[in-house]
Amino acid sequence: MKVAVADIPPPLIVAGRTLIGAAILIPIALYRGSLIDAVRGIKYVLPYAFLEMVGPWILITTAEKEISSGLAGLLVATVPIFATIFASLRGDHSVWEPKRIFGIMIGFIGIIALVGIESIIGTSNPKAIAMVILASLLYAYAVLMVISNLPGVDGIAINGLAMAITCIFYLPLSIMTWPQNPVSFNAVAALIILGIFSTAIAFMLFFTVIVEIGAARGSLITYVNTAVAVILGIIILNEPITLGIIVGLPLVFIGSYLASRKSKSVVIAEA
Repeated sequence: MKVAVADIPPPLIVAGRTLIGAAILIPIALYRGSLIDAVRGIKYVLPYAFLEMVGPWILITTAEKEISSGLAGLLVATVPIFATIFASLRGDHSVWEPKRIFGIMIGFIGIIALVGIESIIGTSNPKAIAMVILASLLYAYAVLMVISNLPGVDGIAINGLAMAITCIFYLPLSIMTWPQNPVSFNAVAALIILGIFSTAIAFMLFFTVIVEIGAARGSLITYVNTAVAVILGIIILNEPITLGIIVGLPLVFIGSYLASRKSKSVVIAEA
């Protein structure tokens, strides 16, 4: 996203990645015969599209013009905290298990180390920070809302339809903000990668994880997202390897592991 946003306006990035995502997911849903169920649940898929994609993606993409990708990753990593609160408000008090809370805390400390203190205390746009926090709140609520109202509906169908809705919504804005200057090959390649890997495949895997461990625990993927972003920054953007990265990466993965594990009581109950 950081590479794409250098040359491509945020509305066009969102429209482009969702067009690619929908073009991949909808045919799969049609083949599986699950798209009709998502269409029948449109009254939930529509708000999900706005809460998960239309709102957050334009907020985060716009914010990354003003703040570092590391700080954006740190702020998005608050999703598991908000998801835990929302899940509790919806009656799932198992999210307050001590081991899970400990894991969330360890992982978040790891995220802070990864991003670096300089990114947190540096001069950053308060408006951009608020935009990413709002996006994180929307992320946290969106998945809990749709899976509780459409249990058993294929996540591929839900997200393929939601991506189509998002693309249609941003199409007029994309035309209005079409770039006047030449767009670099790197920016176009980044957008295509966003569409294939960070949109279509990512949501397929994410909803598979949700089926296994639930939405609140599944939201911990935002910790891993930040860790992977840092690793790719080192490999692709030649960003430096810092002490924070060396310390933070293990903490992120250990914290995510602890916070996502099912408790023994849940395993016994399922058995």
